[in-house]
Amino acid sequence: MILCTAQISPCWQNPECTLTSIKNRIAEAVEYDASFISFPEQVITGWDPLDGKNFVQTESDEIVSVLSEYACDFSIGILGSYREKHQPRPRNTAVAIAPDGHLLARYSKMHLFSPGHEDQAYCPGEEIAMFSYEGCRCGIAICYDLRFADLFRIYRDTGADLVMVPSAWPASRMRYFELFATARAAEFQMYVAGINTVGETPVDLYSGGSLIAGPDGAVICRGSEVEELLFSDISPDLVVDIRESFPVHSDRRSEVYQNLP
Repeated sequence: MILCTAQISPCWQNPECTLTSIKNRIAEAVEYDASFISFPEQVITGWDPLDGKNFVQTESDEIVSVLSEYACDFSIGILGSYREKHQPRPRNTAVAIAPDGHLLARYSKMHLFSPGHEDQAYCPGEEIAMFSYEGCRCGIAICYDLRFADLFRIYRDTGADLVMVPSAWPASRMRYFELFATARAAEFQMYVAGINTVGETPVDLYSGGSLIAGPDGAVICRGSEVEELLFSDISPDLVVDIRESFPVHSDRRSEVYQNLP
């Protein structure tokens, strides 16, 4: 599976503009034989933790419909995120779309960024999302979720080879972005792909730094501070090899942990 992480800037509050940019990036990724492309958190509108009213849509509305059209037109898998209509507040949701345009998986951000008051404008998700793509078992997390190892342990135990993490991680805290992405990859022996935003919005300044960490925790590729595409060959066989050669999870003491205070 050739994964492309598309590190791009949003056209602030202008989905039509960003969707045009996305189309151009998809065309470029296909030229480099990518079979799946992932975009940053809410990049189509720009991530805003306080805006739970504008551009709130369902899967049948413009954003997901256009992404599905692009998937069909270019015969590529796509991961995009948007503000999903939900009561009493919307959800910050990512969708994985197959090359024929149908939905592979849906994930709503489980851990909302309370320091930015995202929890006041959105409802948290309560389920993981897994899908298979070209022999690779894929999971989805979103940005702040990187700080919560429990979620990634569940993905590991469910058989994930790769977790994709669309993000809007600000420049001021970038050292934690790489720290958590590589830590999750190493401790759960899986690929972790962090897809980050670039540019300045009314919310914050973003400096890219997208990366893909392998199942040994080593960074395979890392983005700069400008718009660009990163490519990596994701190998489920390597995940199996590392887990078998260094079976750290067989040494876990689950039965003991449950009895500890």
